[in-house]
Amino acid sequence: MFLKKVATVVALTTLASSAWAGCGISEGRVSIVGNEFPAIQTIGAGAMECAGDGVTVETNLTADHQKINLPGMTGNPAEFTSAIVANSSIVALMNNDVIRPLNDLVEKHGQGLQKSQLVTIDGNIMGIAFMANAQHLTYRSDILDQLGIAAPTTYEEMLEAAGRIRSSGLMKNPVGGAYAAGWNLAEEFVNMYIGHGGEFFKPGTAEIAVNNQHGYDTLNMMKQLSHFMNPDYLTHDSNATSAEWKAGNVALMNMWGSRIGALKGDEVDAAVVAATATAGPMTVGGGSTAASTLWWDGFTVAKNISDADAEATFMALMHAIRPEMLNETTAPQAVWLIDGYEPTPAAAGVFAAAAMGTKPYPMLPYAGLMHSAAGSELVDFMQGKETAEQALAGLEAAYTTAAKEKGYL
Repeated sequence: MFLKKVATVVALTTLASSAWAGCGISEGRVSIVGNEFPAIQTIGAGAMECAGDGVTVETNLTADHQKINLPGMTGNPAEFTSAIVANSSIVALMNNDVIRPLNDLVEKHGQGLQKSQLVTIDGNIMGIAFMANAQHLTYRSDILDQLGIAAPTTYEEMLEAAGRIRSSGLMKNPVGGAYAAGWNLAEEFVNMYIGHGGEFFKPGTAEIAVNNQHGYDTLNMMKQLSHFMNPDYLTHDSNATSAEWKAGNVALMNMWGSRIGALKGDEVDAAVVAATATAGPMTVGGGSTAASTLWWDGFTVAKNISDADAEATFMALMHAIRPEMLNETTAPQAVWLIDGYEPTPAAAGVFAAAAMGTKPYPMLPYAGLMHSAAGSELVDFMQGKETAEQALAGLEAAYTTAAKEKGYL
């Protein structure tokens, strides 16, 4: 639907820069919930610039954003006036009818937005995209060079490289992974399953279909990778995995493009910074499909708030994504869909993902139910308490129960 190729989107996206003298908001309440990585923090800080003169602006940026955004937008009035979302997380908000169409606000205040930024569902603009993202290979060039190892292009090559690094004594646990039980673990399953050529649902239906050879191969590869990770990998989200990298404990990982800039921050050892390199997503199982997903991030506006608060929220976030926000600090934080953005080295992996034809994360109304089921039902397999067949049967059963409750089955 949206964002088939990042390079195309970036080339098409042009925001008018002539009308950004200030926020121009006379009154209203703005309350934003979203993730906490640097690019989103920059958006939050930009919106905060609009506070004052009868306008209140608050942000709640947290790794738990997907646990609180729906409850926080369900009340009337809603606690949050906006949720910063991505391909997957917007679906739950639409399913529960807590965000409003933005057609009128785009017409009034979004003249500079291009069609490629408009997340449009059945003619209604439900979100405004401001950045692209994907997970891809990140590696320590110094460690690989020391051992004469080429940057992996497949997960099988990653396993081989990890074994050689461990055997050399350079690192005990050279692989990093955002495998925290819950959303992160499920996302790694989604990536790997797509890479193996799997389809999540029976064609044309909401009936799940992952308990198959593609599913077994996916889980077995994830388990093999985990043997080279920190023993506490099931508690490691993107923040903890990034911290392992910054500490110099990891040489290979599949990481979000939006996190790469922070891996080269001033607080990181210069040797680690100099050796941090990126490449496109890896393939797996002899296939040619990237074991990753292409994403967009953007903002929504709550339904259960006053029109004045909705307008203030939209205007504050439009201010946050104005072209002038780009500078030496913010530009490396993301692949911005903002006029004037020029790709930085940190964006190379996301562009490589687009060039490989990486599939977008499925924006199906029931995909979130599958994701939630995977995040809880695969843990026992990763801990050696279940077989792959048992774990996937549990995933399918949990999903089926949830999908029947929601009326999809």
